[in-house]
Amino acid sequence: MSVRINGIVIDANDLESLAAFWSRLLGLAVTRREPDWVSLGPYLALQRVPEPKTAKNRVHLDVVADDFTAATAQAAALGAVPVGAVAEDLWQVWQDPEGNEFCICRS
Repeated sequence: MSVRINGIVIDANDLESLAAFWSRLLGLAVTRREPDWVSLGPYLALQRVPEPKTAKNRVHLDVVADDFTAATAQAAALGAVPVGAVAEDLWQVWQDPEGNEFCICRS
């Protein structure tokens, strides 16, 4: 038996807005669109959920940036907010526009 990860799914209240955020931040095209689902590239998707985010994510994305300063500026311009300072001069925790945590890491 073989088990593998097929993709990562992020819950969203405003599906279109959050899909636009992640698409622009990661440079991923929409590859599938349904009323409650948007796929970005081969491995990332967003699904509409009715409940708001209320607690810290137990799983999060680490995204790697060739230009950390430009990536954090772009994240902020797209509506993300930093959660704390840069840690170990290597990574920083952010929240997307709906509060889902992710890290921007230096390459």
